[in-house]
Amino acid sequence: MFVAEHNPNHKGNVAELAIAKEAASLGLSVFAPLTEHERYDLIIGIKGRLLRVQCKWGRKVGDVVMAKLTRSRRGPDGFIRQKYSAREVDAFGIYCGDLDECFLVPIDVVDGQWSLQLRLRPTRNGQRASLHLAEKYRLGAVAQLAERPDGIRKAEGSSPSSSTNRDSRTVHSEEVGAHKFRNHFGYYMERAAAGTEILVSRRGKPYTRLCPAQPPA
Repeated sequence: MFVAEHNPNHKGNVAELAIAKEAASLGLSVFAPLTEHERYDLIIGIKGRLLRVQCKWGRKVGDVVMAKLTRSRRGPDGFIRQKYSAREVDAFGIYCGDLDECFLVPIDVVDGQWSLQLRLRPTRNGQRASLHLAEKYRLGAVAQLAERPDGIRKAEGSSPSSSTNRDSRTVHSEEVGAHKFRNHFGYYMERAAAGTEILVSRRGKPYTRLCPAQPPA
């Protein structure tokens, strides 16, 4: 796809249209705000939930799709870059023109970050901590994940054998890197209290585990 490389507005428009088209092709509801200067570009409905989506252009660099997660405004001394927060958007929609693919990344995953890197392939050394695999966030995959009772914000993994042996009831698990776990401890503590088992890895290896006090009913 040919896109004017030096025109950020043009690339942003292409990304927004591509994400809207992909979402619609998946049978999702797509809305656009009628007023200007909103922090989000689209509203995408997934299983009865409306997500405020900020659309960004992503570029492929080797095995990684890179996208900036900032906005700019003119100040008295030049342009000022600002981040997005969970108060403003629910997810980032990333369109990679090099791949002609769309991704949807919940704000919880990247809240406070200036940029995002989605890996198209696992690392050679098998590292998983603090990495975002593109396959997990493809728009089609996220739409399928929303079909599960836990919804879009839960990255559901297979329950380890120890959890299934100790209780016949299902315990959902989520893997997170040690650095992210440390920076968002309060959030993961709430997830654990709600019934999700948090598996923490460090340098690609299992490190510790945060479990619910009581198995879910």
